[in-house]
Amino acid sequence: MELASITVDLSGAKWRKSSFSGGGGSNCVEVADAGQVIAVRDSKDMLGPVLVFGQQAWRQFAAKVKAER
Repeated sequence: MELASITVDLSGAKWRKSSFSGGGGSNCVEVADAGQVIAVRDSKDMLGPVLVFGQQAWRQFAAKVKAER
């Protein structure tokens, strides 16, 4: 797997938390659909680093998580 550094405009991103995160929000990530990619960030550090995944990689990850609940 090759890692790449890309620039993605997230200025209009609508971030959301999982419904399972609860009210405390101390250990949450937020996710935003940014068109061709899915962006993920730490909800406690909104200006910090963002991980970006391709649509297919994100769908595979989400399916795996849902299957192991």
